[in-house]
Amino acid sequence: MTIHLQLRGVKLGVLEADGLRVEPAGEPLAREMHDVCERIRTSLTLEQVAALDSIRAVRAMFRAWGIDPSKYRPSSEALTRRVVQGKGLYRLSNVVDIVNLCSVETGWPYGCYDAGKLTPPVTFRHGQRGETYERIGRAMWHLDGQPILADQTGPFGSPMSDSTRTMITEQTTSLLLTIFCPLDAPNEKLQQALERFAALLSRHASAHLSRQAIVLP
Repeated sequence: MTIHLQLRGVKLGVLEADGLRVEPAGEPLAREMHDVCERIRTSLTLEQVAALDSIRAVRAMFRAWGIDPSKYRPSSEALTRRVVQGKGLYRLSNVVDIVNLCSVETGWPYGCYDAGKLTPPVTFRHGQRGETYERIGRAMWHLDGQPILADQTGPFGSPMSDSTRTMITEQTTSLLLTIFCPLDAPNEKLQQALERFAALLSRHASAHLSRQAIVLP
């Protein structure tokens, strides 16, 4: 799937997979989530979250887009704060749980979308006046000036909160993953993050990797 970048300071890790089996997470994945959360919870305070190199880099990326990360918190930072508070990760499905697990491990925002509901090409750009979408579990979001992913149908995702239109459901059989990575982060680290996600997806959701790439400006 072709993806174009219009915003500065970012590169995208991209992964496409098919053959998904979306269902509640099994015990092995649940145990790994618990172990990672406990490691983070016992090693960080809320004050230390904002000082993490990965979180600081993502906040700088947001500011480069004209977004105040204190007002519009990156999804990775919100998840990490939740874990440090002892609330653990949300338990939604094996696929979404893997996304959240990998996001707190790297400190980068991840987006995961039902590829069957996308009409490429996809562009990462600023939202335009009048553009909106219904956020997962939340009210309608006005997207003017926000960093968004959009296909030929319109906006569907962001590094903060994604739309219901392309959300992962039990009917999803193919996906598009995007990792919103600060431009100065090592490509090797981003490649490792993609490989980690692919391994978990194969192990816990029976998925088959079809494409993996790093999209640069």
